[in-house]
Amino acid sequence: MDSSPALRTRWLASPWGRGAAAALAGAVPALTFPAPSWWWLAYVALVPWLLLVRSAPTFGRAALDGWLGGAGFMLAVHHWLLPNLHVFILVLALLLGALWAPWGLLVRALLGGAPRAGRCAAALVLVPSGWLMVELVRSWEYLGGPWGLLGASQWQVPAALRLASIGGVWLVSLLIVAVNTAVAELVAASAARPPAVAGLLVCALATTAVWFWAPVPRPAGTVRIAVVQPGLTGTPTQRLARSEELTRSIAGRGVRLVVWGESSLYQDPTDRPALAARLAALSRRTGTDLLVNADAPRIGGPGIYKSAELIGPDGLTGERYDKMRLVPFGEYIPLRSVLGWATKVGRAATTDRIRGSHQVVMPVASAGGLRIGPLVCFETAFPDMSRHLARDGAQVLVAQSSTSTFQGSWAPQQHASLGALRAAETWRPMVHATLTGVSAVYGPRGERIGERLGTNRSAAAVYDLPLAEGTSPYARFGDWAVHGAVGALALSGAYVGVRALSRRPARARR
Repeated sequence: MDSSPALRTRWLASPWGRGAAAALAGAVPALTFPAPSWWWLAYVALVPWLLLVRSAPTFGRAALDGWLGGAGFMLAVHHWLLPNLHVFILVLALLLGALWAPWGLLVRALLGGAPRAGRCAAALVLVPSGWLMVELVRSWEYLGGPWGLLGASQWQVPAALRLASIGGVWLVSLLIVAVNTAVAELVAASAARPPAVAGLLVCALATTAVWFWAPVPRPAGTVRIAVVQPGLTGTPTQRLARSEELTRSIAGRGVRLVVWGESSLYQDPTDRPALAARLAALSRRTGTDLLVNADAPRIGGPGIYKSAELIGPDGLTGERYDKMRLVPFGEYIPLRSVLGWATKVGRAATTDRIRGSHQVVMPVASAGGLRIGPLVCFETAFPDMSRHLARDGAQVLVAQSSTSTFQGSWAPQQHASLGALRAAETWRPMVHATLTGVSAVYGPRGERIGERLGTNRSAAAVYDLPLAEGTSPYARFGDWAVHGAVGALALSGAYVGVRALSRRPARARR
């Protein structure tokens, strides 16, 4: 006699066993992101977690299953931070995982017990909407930002990128969770099969309609851009020398802009005339402007900035962008007076960086006035920043990044993949240049252009970047998918409230 079902039942009946199952189920979606990049798994990855939450004996247990699953998800998606934050990453995972507790309540309310067809149909809308609210809240930069949004796992799927051009990464997340909810209904409830099948058909038809009839960007020529990736070169002086050597190697190839990675300079050329003259001479030799990045204190300033600066043949052009959204603990410590102890248990920032005040669109003289929108590292995770640059007239999005601390982890590949989504959302090509890899370039539809420079490369790569005209629906209409999710949740809450009030007089009469 096979006793495995009985063993599973006893294991899930144990609070510790059920908690471990929830954390493991929550961690499964992390496999959809690079490096594994099992994008296809995203459409069923939430099913074990959904089934576990719906089977919770009480609403309190459902909230706990949601919390522990969220903690497992956050820990799995950010596991590469463990060498930096040590035990503090567990604290962060538990704090952020609590955002999924209300989602657990929602799943239990809609799918728990033996739900009828109406409740199952509502779940196909409300469960994805609840998930999106969690993604929205945790995307706040002070809570860690939008790293690991479920929709971002589809960065290499053309149909998903087309959806992103309509409603951003948020719309892709909604679709993925809706499919997972429908599959969970098919597995768990016989009454749910008609609405679940209908929901799957709606998702398939909507994706097909977008693929065939959604607008696409209009081609507008090309521009030749080079990315310089010096690799693990040792000291800042050695890095600068290697970057100059690689930049000189592309002279005479018709390049209109050379992009260096984040923190390519540890002195600010604004305050170092000799360094500015050295870079200007390099610009004259190659016949192109240089977009460099300084991680340095500013003379007379309040502290250290991370700044994208444009250098031309005559020196500094005056075009400068200071990074606005900083990495919590990596570039500053929130509430340092309270949480400053994090520097003693991991490699947290010993000195806080200073935030910039506004985004900038830079004209590049050597590229005929081409307008570029710079982003620095972590900022490529924020859909609103690239959308605002596109609306402000940027023709190319340029990201300068450095993930050298996380070489050998999933972080470099996952970070580079975000460029595909930002390009597809805005219809603007994206250049993702790093110090040590992965560097990559994407066209206006999110398609990859040319070779990716991996973490084992020290090289300069030249790309013929396709430009595009037009405004994507997402750039034009913004986060309408998020607003729709909020509206759906608000309407359902109002409906439940009205029903509760209408029943109260009836109970009072009895």
